[in-house]
Amino acid sequence: MSAAPLLALTTGEPAGIGPELIAMLAAEPLPATRVVAVGDPRLLAERAAALGGDLELVELSPGQAVPEAAPGRLPVWPVALRAPASPGVLEPANAGYVLETLDVAIAACRAGHAAGMVTAPLHKGVILDAGHAGFTGHTEYLRDACGVEEVVMMLATDRALHATRPGWRGSPALRVALATTHLPLREVADAITAERLSRVLRILEAELKRWYGLAAPRIAVCGLNPHAGEGGHLGREELEVIEPALAALRGEGLRLDGPLPADTLFTPRHLEGVDAVLAMYHDQGLPVLKYAGFGSAANITLGLPFVRTSVDHGTALDLAGSGRADPGSLRVAVALAAQMAGSSL
Repeated sequence: MSAAPLLALTTGEPAGIGPELIAMLAAEPLPATRVVAVGDPRLLAERAAALGGDLELVELSPGQAVPEAAPGRLPVWPVALRAPASPGVLEPANAGYVLETLDVAIAACRAGHAAGMVTAPLHKGVILDAGHAGFTGHTEYLRDACGVEEVVMMLATDRALHATRPGWRGSPALRVALATTHLPLREVADAITAERLSRVLRILEAELKRWYGLAAPRIAVCGLNPHAGEGGHLGREELEVIEPALAALRGEGLRLDGPLPADTLFTPRHLEGVDAVLAMYHDQGLPVLKYAGFGSAANITLGLPFVRTSVDHGTALDLAGSGRADPGSLRVAVALAAQMAGSSL
C-alpha cells in the first residue's frame, strides 16, 4: 500500500487544452502522489490518441481503491459530456459537464475519498453563456460549495517544486495572493474594506503556517493607488482603509509590511525576506508572477477544508488539439498539491 495522497484532477473546459494536458501527465511517472481524473473517459482517450499515446483508462467510483500510479495508466471517475467536444470549439451545452466534474471532486474531497483536487482550466464565458448566472471562476465556486465565508487566491512559483522541471530557467520563488479576484476594475476600490483585508490576511497568514511550515510569515501588502496614494494626493484608500487595517492586524502579531507602492515592491531588494505579497486586485500582482514563472507556477485556493491547486493559465483554445500545449504548470500544480496534502497526513 502507498501512503501517497490521492488527488482528484478535473478535466476543465473540454474544448481547451485541459484534457490533453492530463493525458500528457498520465504518460509520465508521478512520484509521491496518485491522481484520478474526473471527466469523460472517451474524451480523455480521444485526446491521448491524438497525441499518439496509448492510455489505459481505469473507470472507478469515488471510494473505490485506486491502483498504484504507473505511466500510461489513468484512473477515472466518469462524468459524461453533454455534447460532443471538438478542440478549440466552445459548446455551451458542456458547461454543465464542467461544473459536474467540480461537484464530483469537491464531494470526494469532503468525504475523504481524495486528499485534494487539481483543476485544469475552464472557460468562464461559455459557462455564463450557458445560463449559469453569477459564475465568476473556480475560486468563488469552491468557496460557495464548501460554505466558507472567505477564500484567498494565491499563485506561487517555487524553486523547490520546479527546480527539476525540464527547461527550468531559475525563476525566483514568489507567492502572490489577491485581496480581490475576478472583479471589474471600477468595482475594486469599493471592495477594499478593512473587514475584507482582515479576513484575507488572517487566512493568508494561517495557511502559510499550515502548508509551508512558516512559523511567522512576513507578508508585504501592496497599496491600491499609484505610489500607494502618495500621502493621499493620489487616493485616500491607503490612509483611510489599508493602513488602519494593517495596524490592527499587527497588534494581533501579524508581520505585515505596507501598504507599499506595487511598482517597486516587486523588485528583488524589496522582496528579500518576504514570504508572500498581497496584491489588491488581479492584474496588479499576477502579471508580475506570471512573468517570473509562467508555466512553472500554480494557483492555490487558501481557506478551503481541503487542498486545491490549479494551473497558472487558461484554456488556450488556439492550442487545443495541436499537441503543442505545455503540461509544465499542471505538473507543478500536482506536485504542490501532493506536497500540501502530504503535509497534512
